Amino acid sequence: MSLQGKIALVTGAGQGVGQGIAFALAAQGARVAVTGRTLSKLETTAEEIRSRGGEALPLVCEVKSPESIAACVDAVVDAWGGVNILVNNAQEVPLGRLHDLTDDALMAGWESGPMATFRLMKLCYPYLKGDGVIINLGSSAAKRWDMAGYGAYAAAKEGIRALTRAAACEWGPDNIRCNAILPHAMSPGMEWWINNNPEEAHEFLSQIPQRRVGDCEQDIGRFVALLCTDGANYVNGQSIALDGGQAFLG
Repeated sequence: MSLQGKIALVTGAGQGVGQGIAFALAAQGARVAVTGRTLSKLETTAEEIRSRGGEALPLVCEVKSPESIAACVDAVVDAWGGVNILVNNAQEVPLGRLHDLTDDALMAGWESGPMATFRLMKLCYPYLKGDGVIINLGSSAAKRWDMAGYGAYAAAKEGIRALTRAAACEWGPDNIRCNAILPHAMSPGMEWWINNNPEEAHEFLSQIPQRRVGDCEQDIGRFVALLCTDGANYVNGQSIALDGGQAFLG
């Protein structure tokens, strides 16, 4: 178990991609703090991790609140003594054409995405120094063939990618690695989108060379766990598409 002894904090871990990542990190031996807004979902994730023989700590956290974020990090440190792995997954998704988007929707996407990522990285920095890993969740939305309706979401995710690269460059001397993944995963949000946009979803799936959307744990979580191990010690500052080959990050 190559993450034995490591302590991970995963935001948005009550379902979907965050849950899949939490499962995979725990399977490799990490103790995982699973955070999100809904305690019942977090407890379900934690119970599943424990049933598999792992350790989990469910913590309610509103990533748009600086106070809630700080309290969450403090709770993990108080319980387990530090943080070795930070996964910034939680994100409110601002979808819609520019004329239809409200300021509030745009700000919710920004505060839950780049701002929360920025704040959590800085709060965890003292504990990550020496052997820390940060995984931030980006998106290939900015690489879409048609950006209509996805501009605000893509802007937030591109902001996260920029912060990822900056952290990799600035904190690399402290032996902190920071990478971004850009996943396609069959989360509840993705299922909703496919069911409510059948024609666009058909075109979307046809553009994936492997013709399928990834599994949250098997395809996304396991890769994140690998990226956190010593086997990926020289991978830093990268944006890695986990999308079956759809995006060209040239």
